[in-house]
Amino acid sequence: MDSPGIAAFVAHATFWGLLVYGWAVRVLTPARIAIVLLLWIAGLVGFPFLPYEPARAMFSSFVAALDIALVLMIFGGDVRLT
Repeated sequence: MDSPGIAAFVAHATFWGLLVYGWAVRVLTPARIAIVLLLWIAGLVGFPFLPYEPARAMFSSFVAALDIALVLMIFGGDVRLT
């Protein structure tokens, strides 16, 4: 597996983990989870139809942007690493 593949795996694993965590701590309501999942589905279905040829490769970046939005919704800001 190459570096972009690993990055896509991390983005997707983080996405699903943040959804479960947000639901478990009751920060994400079912409506918010539905909206985020609809955005994810829209990206999954919509990116292959973009006229730009390498648009399919942009899906993992789109998921990473959804990860950032989830972190902001769940934690109320950036997570401090130190």
